[in-house]
Amino acid sequence: MNSKIENVELIEIPRVHDERGLLAVIEGTTIPFPIERVYYLYDVPSDAFRGGHAHKELYQLLIPLSGSFDVHLKDGETTKIINLNKPHKGLLIVPGIWREIDNFSSGCVCLVLASAQYNEDDYIRNFNDFLAFKNS
Repeated sequence: MNSKIENVELIEIPRVHDERGLLAVIEGTTIPFPIERVYYLYDVPSDAFRGGHAHKELYQLLIPLSGSFDVHLKDGETTKIINLNKPHKGLLIVPGIWREIDNFSSGCVCLVLASAQYNEDDYIRNFNDFLAFKNS
């Protein structure tokens, strides 16, 4: 798997602003995959840890609807931490990238848009298995 940290990108979500407030819109042209699954994390304790896995084929867009959190990314060679704290910026995570999520603020809500429905066979849950997958 040839995915690198530089393949992960922040995506600006188009916004409309008027006197009534802001409206963020995600349409087919906003993200580079069809949405097959939507879920969200909320009421996560600030000292909790989520993720701790990679996907073989799944694309995800993580959006901090409220509050903030840190996403730790690893591609087998490089590590990067991205703080997400703006609801109009989503983090596109491509297949073959290890992710760990922590440092959840109070009231944080993380929306996740995924390219496929849940499939346990797509998960790599052991970091040594992830490294072997990257080198195969």
